[in-house]
Amino acid sequence: MIPRLEVLWLVAFLVALAWDTSHSQEQPPAPCSDPRAREFDFWIGEWDLTWGEDGTGTNIVTREYGGCVIRENFSAPGMGFQGMSVSVFDPNAGVWRQTWVDDAGGYLDFVGKYEEGVMRLSRSGERGGTRVLQRMTFHDITHDAFVWDWEVSKDDGANWEMRWQIHYARRG
Repeated sequence: MIPRLEVLWLVAFLVALAWDTSHSQEQPPAPCSDPRAREFDFWIGEWDLTWGEDGTGTNIVTREYGGCVIRENFSAPGMGFQGMSVSVFDPNAGVWRQTWVDDAGGYLDFVGKYEEGVMRLSRSGERGGTRVLQRMTFHDITHDAFVWDWEVSKDDGANWEMRWQIHYARRG
């Protein structure tokens, strides 16, 4: 016969083991489950682009890699220019990060936020030997359209010069 004290210890041990096992199997949050990781969803789709008097292009934007990455494929055949970007939300820093590459050998890295209905990403770079700030702003966002601005500042953001404005219209 097993002494009563040993039975109590055995029961306590099994309860503790079961408690530990059930808590250790809790699933971590799903990747990209932070609601802010959906702030760029307005951009997902197929877009016709226009700018200036006769500039046209297309942009196809998809959500990839388990929904964690926004992938852009930009094409401006009239300019002989194409590129792509990948964007992710960094929940630790609370910001969006985007990397752009293109067929002219361009590489740009941006960081920014979506606030008050505007997505703004910026970076510090060099142009012609001078340090500049560059930013892109997605604004006037609706389901079927928005405006994208590319701006440059040579005075640490005190003044911004518009370099390119693209009007997006959703296809279909």
